[in-house]
Amino acid sequence: MKNLFTILICFLITNNFNAQERYITKHGTISFFSHSPVEDIEAINSQVLSIIDKENGNIAISILMKSFMFEKSLMQEHFNENYIESDKFPKATFTGKILNINNLENKNSVLIEGDMTIHGISNKIEIEADIEINKNDISLKGKFPIVVSDYDIKIPSVVKNNIAKTIEVSFLLNHKKYN
Repeated sequence: MKNLFTILICFLITNNFNAQERYITKHGTISFFSHSPVEDIEAINSQVLSIIDKENGNIAISILMKSFMFEKSLMQEHFNENYIESDKFPKATFTGKILNINNLENKNSVLIEGDMTIHGISNKIEIEADIEINKNDISLKGKFPIVVSDYDIKIPSVVKNNIAKTIEVSFLLNHKKYN
């Protein structure tokens, strides 16, 4: 009887997932740019996982922090060891909702609301993005600012002038229909 119940639950869950229109990418791109009078710092991460449920507009994004690549290896080392503390906080995440996704056709601008978690700190944010919806894919592209202090990221006074207080984050997420 217990096995029958387990099989029934698995069937219902599987059936529920198949009914939803989900889109996924494992190779999204997120980059950030810091401009200061002393130097510019840029990093890119092309291993971003993201999933969209088109029926309700829910979106989830997971970013492995050690996958950010910098021009200078010393910057990458400082980013992971001193600022982001990637061993302690290995991922950044975003969970939210693409507003009015069901009323969109082809190319549009959208507002995405949700919670961004970086360095163990969560904040509510709003992001304006461009969205392109086709039969088998959904693409999101945009940029937004992140204030470093909002996520309790400590910048040593020695390099305080090398890193901007507000970082510009850009993203390109090309989702394919998940079957």
